[in-house]
Amino acid sequence: MPSGSLLLLLDDIASTLDDISVMTKVAAKKTAGVVGDDLALNAQQLTGVRTDRELAVVWAVAKGSAFNKMILVPSALAISAFLPSLVTPLLMIGGAFLCFEGVEKLVHKLLHSKEKQETTESTAHDSAATEATSGDEREKIIGAVRTDFILSAEIIVIALGAVAAKPFLTQFGVLAAVAVFMTVGVYGLVAGIVKLDDVGLYLSQRHTGLLQVVGYKLVGLAPYLMKLISVAGTVAVFLVGGGILVHGLPIVDHWLEELEHLVMAVPVVGQALAWLVSPVGDGVFGVLAGAAVLLLVLVGKRAAGWIQMRPTA
Repeated sequence: MPSGSLLLLLDDIASTLDDISVMTKVAAKKTAGVVGDDLALNAQQLTGVRTDRELAVVWAVAKGSAFNKMILVPSALAISAFLPSLVTPLLMIGGAFLCFEGVEKLVHKLLHSKEKQETTESTAHDSAATEATSGDEREKIIGAVRTDFILSAEIIVIALGAVAAKPFLTQFGVLAAVAVFMTVGVYGLVAGIVKLDDVGLYLSQRHTGLLQVVGYKLVGLAPYLMKLISVAGTVAVFLVGGGILVHGLPIVDHWLEELEHLVMAVPVVGQALAWLVSPVGDGVFGVLAGAAVLLLVLVGKRAAGWIQMRPTA
């Protein structure tokens, strides 16, 4: 009897692990797009860090990301079990915050001249190591960890939706696996991207002709790749944030679906154009929502300043 019970227990464990493995693959497929946005956003946010501090900053953000997952996984499981109605509002708040940050960055770039940006960048590169570490680096790390929290929350919720009908242990196993793989994969790739120019420089100094050619190509490619990632990261903010808001607002979501059907009826190019309706709609709505939140924040700050300046009776 004891041996039979042990065999049943082992069979249950094996079945649970197999279920976790299968459902992890399903969840990974559903969250692949958001993970790609997470990669682009984090690589973009870590640009401009001094070369000798790049890996240290990536490691600091990775630790912050791991801490985020330690909060998000049990929180998602608890909310799903006891307060499932809170999942959508929390995602909406996160989406609005992402769009707000995206618009804020665009406005900041538009309000600062190119000469002023170059002066700021030059000053940052020439500043002392302690100043850079305590100032610019800390801001980048805090910003990256904060953005990671929102994207990670979306990924965890999407993964949870894929296993909502499964037992608690399967849900926990899948969320934990997704969290670990996402953190290691994303920040491993981020570290590789930010050190790409260093790898190219190392290869360019080798005596082998082929390695030198590859090294020079990598050195030349690195700045363009970082610029591309920077643009992709900004676009990703509005696509992800706008997508969250659109899917959380049935009226807007239905309107985009109707527009997609209308575009699909266009001869020849209808199918191709219809595929663009959803992402373009998400992005445009994300920009508008971010601008609205930024306006509210500015009005709130102005009102708070006016209240503080009022003379007391």
